[in-house]
Amino acid sequence: MKLICIFALACSSLHAASPDIVVYSGVPCGIAASITAARDGAKVVLIEPTKHVGGLSTSGINTAESEHMLKWTIGGFADEFYRRMGRHYEETKTQQTYPHKDKRLDTIYFFESSVAEKVYLDMLKEAGVEIRYGASVDTVTKDGTTITGITLTDGTKLTAKVFIDASYEGDLMARAGVKYAVGRESKAEFGEEAAGIRFDKTPRKARTVDAQGKLLPGISAWAKDLSEGAAHRAPMNYNYRLTVAKDPQFQVPIPAPKHYDAIRYSLLADWLRDQTAQQKPVNLYDIIDLYERRNGKFELNNKQSAIFSLGHFGGQFDWPDASYEQRARIEEDHMDYTLGLLHFLATDEAVPAKVQQEMKALGLHKDEFADNGHLPYQLYVREARRMRGEHVMTQRDVQTDRRKPDSIGMSSHFIDCHHVQRVALNENEFVNEGRIWRMGYANQIPYRALTPKSAECTNLLVPSAASYTHVAFCTLRLESTWMITGHAAGVAAAMAVKEGIPVQKVNITALQEKLRAQNQVIDFLPGQPEKCEHLNGPPEF
Repeated sequence: MKLICIFALACSSLHAASPDIVVYSGVPCGIAASITAARDGAKVVLIEPTKHVGGLSTSGINTAESEHMLKWTIGGFADEFYRRMGRHYEETKTQQTYPHKDKRLDTIYFFESSVAEKVYLDMLKEAGVEIRYGASVDTVTKDGTTITGITLTDGTKLTAKVFIDASYEGDLMARAGVKYAVGRESKAEFGEEAAGIRFDKTPRKARTVDAQGKLLPGISAWAKDLSEGAAHRAPMNYNYRLTVAKDPQFQVPIPAPKHYDAIRYSLLADWLRDQTAQQKPVNLYDIIDLYERRNGKFELNNKQSAIFSLGHFGGQFDWPDASYEQRARIEEDHMDYTLGLLHFLATDEAVPAKVQQEMKALGLHKDEFADNGHLPYQLYVREARRMRGEHVMTQRDVQTDRRKPDSIGMSSHFIDCHHVQRVALNENEFVNEGRIWRMGYANQIPYRALTPKSAECTNLLVPSAASYTHVAFCTLRLESTWMITGHAAGVAAAMAVKEGIPVQKVNITALQEKLRAQNQVIDFLPGQPEKCEHLNGPPEF
């Protein structure tokens, strides 16, 4: 979980001289930006608000998501990181303990959080990047369109020539006065057929209101008050990605939540009772996704096809623009929801005995997150703010109009949006809302999607909360792809520093030449597939 407090510096204290570049957030995108800028001669300070770098790659998401991508599009720093992971597993002779071997023996796309953190820290140290832990951006000062400095929540003031906001939320960007969007655009705004409110087609039977007619926890609204295709203020749901073990020798008990209320899971209880009455078998895997990883570790995730899972539908609504104090409360609520669900599945009378046994057989893995009670450090924020920059990427840009003259990298993941909320159809039926699953295509990421409009800010790059619509953002929101945009942002920032120019004026041809020389994939390659048609998955929705 994120902690807004002060921890010891990873390196020496901040130098008296100002850095050339300040990178905000030590997520994979920020790590890539910091290292590539430092390698190009820039003096870089990386600000990480928590105690640990690596974002979700070191907090429970132990995959590159390559199973739903075209692997040839993963190049540059991202490919280097996965190769370094492969080297680690080869040197430590633990690669063979994973049941599903990666096709390229020198590249690892499935890993462990603790190993990812070690590799990231080694790479940051080698590049000479200075890391500041434990403080978030508080205020941003500007002179016209130029950021002149930032103040952190611990009172530290920093100046730099160029700033990079790599955070999931775009907190520095927002404080710099750059325009952004939150939630989902309507179908009409950008002509996107997958945009806006999207009701599932299959109603689910469960009591949706209490005795007073008030909507039960987990239900956000009445369907009659929402319109298919309309804009909506909330992004897709968030959840924690716990790392668990089945083998008792690796387990520590899963703790009970601080605040438990079985009513939060009444929809699930009703569904389970209905399945039992119909004599339909239920497994734990019908409710929670459990992915096998390396060395006896399993990763828990929200199951998209489930009617009720780890995704805290509705709990994410206020996160993007919330204060740090409000976010701390939202995080705690998500952890209570998560641990409460696991406690419910292990103990509640509505849960079939088989499911209870499957749940009780799991424990937190003792070798992960040892300084945090073996629970992940960060909430999985799938989407928050999205910049409105020089070019807004839309569904068309990632599916049909996929070639861009200012390409700085490639994306290819499916358009993958988890549900946003549950809505009541009547007192006894509900539907989940917000899911998108569309075929992935190789598409070029334009530099203009990383730059604010010139009239708003001229020394800021935003490679994470980039200029995408909600639908298009569903192809960008992956640590592997964010390392690609971070790589480009780091190189571009170093160029802007050297030449003393606005980030919008960086020579695109020169930037592209540098990126190609660093093995970043920015071009369509002859003979390589452009469509992820070889992948198996659920029908498009």
